[in-house]
Order: sequence, then structure tokens, then C-alpha cells
Amino acid sequence: MTNEQTAVKATYFSIVGNISLALIKGLAGFFGNSYALIADAIESTTDIFASFLVLFGIKYSNKPADENHPYGHGRAEPLITFLVVGFLITSATIIAYESIIHIGTPHELPKPWTLIVLGTIIIWKEYSFRLVMKRSVESNSSSLKADAWHHRSDAITSVAAFIGISIALFLGKGYESADDWAALFAAGFICYNSYLIFRPALGEIMDEHLNEDLIIEIRKVALMVNGIVNTEKCFIRKAGMKYHVELHATVNSNITVKEGHEISHVLKDTLREIIPELGHVLIHIEPTDY
Repeated sequence: MTNEQTAVKATYFSIVGNISLALIKGLAGFFGNSYALIADAIESTTDIFASFLVLFGIKYSNKPADENHPYGHGRAEPLITFLVVGFLITSATIIAYESIIHIGTPHELPKPWTLIVLGTIIIWKEYSFRLVMKRSVESNSSSLKADAWHHRSDAITSVAAFIGISIALFLGKGYESADDWAALFAAGFICYNSYLIFRPALGEIMDEHLNEDLIIEIRKVALMVNGIVNTEKCFIRKAGMKYHVELHATVNSNITVKEGHEISHVLKDTLREIIPELGHVLIHIEPTDY
């Protein structure tokens, strides 16, 4: 299975799961008198749209290079990640606003059975987070990683709702707003997670140096190629699921230009064979007397 197929399959899993949970949470919150659950349903609804954005980003970013996009379309993925973060912040703002209104409004205690619903949701969302995060690592997808964190933030909001409803039910009349305070706390946590998702995507757009381990691996592979004496500069830029590389490699100064050219091609092919996540590889040959 290719990286794109892995990411797409994980995204479909997210979409189906989020649609189901949004319905369950919304109905349970309405009939169970729990705004924390309704707030949770709001976030799951935004997650549905975010997952569709991720799906679009993954498919578009994996379009092959063309005349106008010689490095491919990979940069679309971090841009989609920014949109996903926007959805998260929007949902957090709505939840916080509604929570503050409900805190000052008298309302009934949540129903005890809502705790059973929340407990099931927490287990499912944590499982979803771990599964989608694993797939994001396998596919090198930043937008899929953002989608995974949607599941984790959803699990956290459910935990907050579980705690708030438990407090309200245990302490009784006068503590109905514990449910709303839990939703407000969840909104703050969603904003914090939004930053954690946004920062790596910004680094990708800005070609930030974040790939030291991959550079070490590239240098090791380069020295396996016959004729390569050493390596000098190595620059990496991530675009979607691929890493584009510029490597300066040194060869013996006594060889011909043709021989140096052939060695560079062997090095390029070897790197892409051993490290399949590499995209465009540019080799610059440097002479050395050693």
C-alpha cells in the first residue's frame, strides 16, 4: 500500500467515525441535558469538514509534477493543515462562547446515563487517535497528523465533559454549571492543540531545518556508493509526503566529468531506492584530492 493509499484509508476512517459520533453526542446531549456533550458534538461536526479537507489535501498534494509545478503539489498539504487549524479554533470559540452563556443560565442536571455514552466515546476516540497517528507517521502526512490530533482533542473534551457531569451529579443542585465549566476548559485545550498542529506545518512552509535524522541517513547511504569520497552540504525541504534533497558530494578530482556525472546518477538512484520517501534529489559534485 502506497503512502497516499494509507493516508486516504485513514481519512475515510476519520470521516465515518466523526459523522457517527457527532450524531450520538448531539442526541445524547439534547436528551441528557448536557451542554458539554452538545459542545463535544459541535467539535465532532467541525471534525467532519476538517477530515474532508484533509482528504482533498492528500489527494491534491500527491498529484504528479507538471510544467507549472516541477516539484509537485506537496505544499498543498500544510496549507490544508492551516485550514484544519482554523476549524479547530472556530469550534473552540463557539464552545467557549456558549459555555459562558450557559454558566449564568439556570438549567437541569445532566442525566446519569450520559456518563456511559461519554466513557464509550473516550475509548473510541483515543483508539482513533492512535490509529490515525500511526498512519500519519507511516505516510509522512502533516495534514493526517492534524486529523489525528482532532481525535485526541475530541477525547480530551469528552474527558472534560465526563468530569464536569460527574461533579454536577455527585454534588447535586447548585453545581449544574460544572458541566459548562468542563466545556469551557475543553475549548482552551482545543486552542492549545491547534498551536501544536500549526507549528510544524508552518515550519514545512518556511523550509525550516527539522530533518537532522534524515540528513544523517542520507550521508550514510551516500558513502555506500562507489566513487563518493564524502558529503558536504545537505538541504532538505518537505513537501507533502515527500522530502526534496539537495546534496553536495565529493569525488576524486582526477576522474573525468563524464565519470563524475555517472556517479551522481548512481548516487541519486541509490538514495531514492533505499529511502523511498525522497522526492526530487539534486546532486552537486565537488572535487577533492583525498
